[in-house]
Amino acid sequence: MTSASPPAEPPRSVIEIAGVTKVYTMGTNKVFALRGVDLHVHAGEFIAIMGSSGSGKSTLMNILGCLDVPTDGRYVLDGVRVDGLDRNALADLRNQKLGFVFQGFNLLARTSAVENVELPLLYDRQHRWENPRALAAAALGKVGLGERLDHQPSELSGGQQQRVAIARALVTQPTLLLADEPTGNLDSHMTVEVMALFQELNEQGITILIVTHEPDVAKYAKRVVEVRDGRILRDHPVEDRHNAADDLRALGEDDPVVEVEQAPPAQVAQT
Repeated sequence: MTSASPPAEPPRSVIEIAGVTKVYTMGTNKVFALRGVDLHVHAGEFIAIMGSSGSGKSTLMNILGCLDVPTDGRYVLDGVRVDGLDRNALADLRNQKLGFVFQGFNLLARTSAVENVELPLLYDRQHRWENPRALAAAALGKVGLGERLDHQPSELSGGQQQRVAIARALVTQPTLLLADEPTGNLDSHMTVEVMALFQELNEQGITILIVTHEPDVAKYAKRVVEVRDGRILRDHPVEDRHNAADDLRALGEDDPVVEVEQAPPAQVAQT
């Protein structure tokens, strides 16, 4: 008689928010950006938060990223109670558990790719990292830029610059990757390229949450949370989810790499 296998453990909870409200006071008026939002995110999910301008999606992202605090409600990030923490504690939590990717890349212009990726490690007050340069190089290798460590942003395409930004977000080995309109400055080809990378990282176990207003981007996620008027309107799995790697192959050749112009060879004077 064979013994029954033990039940599978439920996935670890990465985000738990309950009754989260955010109120901004403008003179004598109160503006409700969020109204009693509940949201659970488990390890390994890939979620797209969607909503029009003014819907509250950016406020929700800022609270999830510990960049803002709720007026009311409860927030637990990977087992840590967030609401009520002071500024220094929030900064440490961001550095330890969160990676951020923004629309504008936010790379230092005259700084190499590896130095850009290294920056979050230098801000770590816990001194967890012994060899920041090696970790930064490894993160760039993970996003396919291992041969472009010394390239500056001006020597990279838009998609490659966003890959550097993603490597910078990953270098601290975060619990959660948060991306705010990560394809907003990219053309359609580069958008699919970045989404293919996100899907690859998610398959490796990284939990990803992106804010986007583009349905063509949300179709690569596993789950969509639609926000309107400060509330979650719908929360549903993605139907007919697209595989970005397949879409990229269908688009044809990769975007051309930005090449640095070389000075013409000096002409030898004829005598």
